[in-house]
Amino acid sequence: MTDVNPAELAAFLAKHPPFDSLGAGALDAIAQGSRVDRFADGDLILDAFRNPSCEVYVVLEGHVHLWNDADTRADGPDEVVSPGGMFGFSAMLTERSIGPRAVAAGEVVVARVPAALAAPVFTSRRGARFLVEIVSTARGRVPAAPTYSLVDDLIVRPPLVVEPSTPVAEVARRMTAEGAPCAVVPLETGRFGLVTDSALRTHVLVEGLPSSSPAHSVMDTSVPTAVLGDSAAEALLLLLDRDAEFLLVTDRAGGLRGVVCPRDFAISPSTAGVSLHEQLRRAPSVEDLTSHAAGIPAMLGDLLSRGLASGRVIAVYSTVVDTLVRRAIGFVFAEHPELSVDAFTWLSLGSNGRREAVLSSDVDSAAAFDGSVSNAEIVHYREAFGEVYQVLERAGLHGDENGATARHALFARTNEDWRLAAEEWMAAPAEHNGAMMMSLLVDGRPIHGDPGLPAVTRVFGDVRRHPGTMRLLLRESLSKRAKLRPMRNILARRPDIFDIKSHALLPIVNIARWAALSVGSAALPTTERLRVAAGSAMLPDEQARMLIEAFEVLQRLRLRYQLMQNRAGDRPSDLLTMSRMSSIDRSVIAQAVREISSVQRRMDNISQFVPTEAWASPEPAH
Repeated sequence: MTDVNPAELAAFLAKHPPFDSLGAGALDAIAQGSRVDRFADGDLILDAFRNPSCEVYVVLEGHVHLWNDADTRADGPDEVVSPGGMFGFSAMLTERSIGPRAVAAGEVVVARVPAALAAPVFTSRRGARFLVEIVSTARGRVPAAPTYSLVDDLIVRPPLVVEPSTPVAEVARRMTAEGAPCAVVPLETGRFGLVTDSALRTHVLVEGLPSSSPAHSVMDTSVPTAVLGDSAAEALLLLLDRDAEFLLVTDRAGGLRGVVCPRDFAISPSTAGVSLHEQLRRAPSVEDLTSHAAGIPAMLGDLLSRGLASGRVIAVYSTVVDTLVRRAIGFVFAEHPELSVDAFTWLSLGSNGRREAVLSSDVDSAAAFDGSVSNAEIVHYREAFGEVYQVLERAGLHGDENGATARHALFARTNEDWRLAAEEWMAAPAEHNGAMMMSLLVDGRPIHGDPGLPAVTRVFGDVRRHPGTMRLLLRESLSKRAKLRPMRNILARRPDIFDIKSHALLPIVNIARWAALSVGSAALPTTERLRVAAGSAMLPDEQARMLIEAFEVLQRLRLRYQLMQNRAGDRPSDLLTMSRMSSIDRSVIAQAVREISSVQRRMDNISQFVPTEAWASPEPAH
């Protein structure tokens, strides 16, 4: 152990992140509680692959070699940590043996900060951002931590739940016994309150509230909430924006599923994109927004190279597109004070609505207005929506060439007009492009405004009770056939070009949409729709699984090749030149097309010989 003046250590830490955001009192407490050790060249300082670290190590003098992968110790170090750098925080925060291995490179002096003093530093707003920056600059290295990209994956155990009437003394005892940092209090309104360590200290120890007081008297009811399926990046931004200690996670029905805190995000590679995401979200001007948006493809490639599943990378991209659209709306309506940004709900349609967008995807949209907005006023809103799309164009996004955007009259209506139109389409889908409009609106997802405003999507919940409509929708869904070499490409002497969207992915998307409607499901993602509809006479389990696998494989190929197109300076496209693809990729595509085509033929046959009312019934046992 080396003697170091605590005041000197505090002054050193104050110059380096994330300690540089701390006040003098917090720095003094850390300096007083830390230990400083000296190591000779070659000494093993830490092996967090064997045991989780209970300390954070800060290099004061010299250099430390780090290995982030337990299987590459014979190779050179993955990192060299210089004075002011730190290591061991991932293992400390996760309490798992995930590395690194640290060895002194020459004589080294290191400060060892106990977990009790270090953990609060990383769970602060500045500490969380520091971790995001550390992860986002770790390009090309094997991550030393689990790969999370959805908030679902951050839930490590069931939450502690107590009744509103439970005495705070009993709440504190159960929190201590279960090692829980908080307790959730369910409320009659379907909301939740939260009792935390800090709340107990403030109300009981400081304010002197009796320990027999009920839990509801000390709970916080303003805790932010995320829903299963939300990206970890989006959830972390919500947590930071609200400057909250915890984030509640519920399912879509509002049921409690878990509680997460900033330290749960600390080791998530999905937060590699949070820095960019936050830059987009807080861009002060259109110029800044477009400048930051140029980094989106690189971020997606980085996430994919880290081993995140392509489906989750695509989901992260969809949240980024949501952010771009919201920011563009904010910029445009700031220039139009005569228009209310709260008078409408913006619906993302198509692949963005399903959270399946890739770089080539158009930004389809619709707008639903409350009843107080007149048709004459909607014209002015549509003009503003046109300006929104101009901003998006500058940011690298494109509107639907066929006009499925909120700037067109067909896709900008009052809520009541949408409801009436939806009922007409459902009753007579062959008229007024009803089938096409239903397919577009069923994929709608509100991303701005009152999410409860649009009634159009709720109307379609009853479509399965209209056999004629379901039959027409099925015919439309099967009209786009999976094909490896469409005749028009052969006639145009382009037999080598394959449209992975039109001739492979859209057939699956259309089947999944129809199947979800047939069972009354409101699911949006294609794979989720296939899962909830699996097991019917029209879509047996085996064929649903086959389509899910095909969709995931094709999306992975689509994303990878579009990132390659972007790096080559080309505009990302769904048109693939088969001769330039690897033999394995060509074989995968051919197999997927055959499987999709077989499912389409089977559904076509059933639609002709099986009564409509039996389509959604359970498949017969074998």
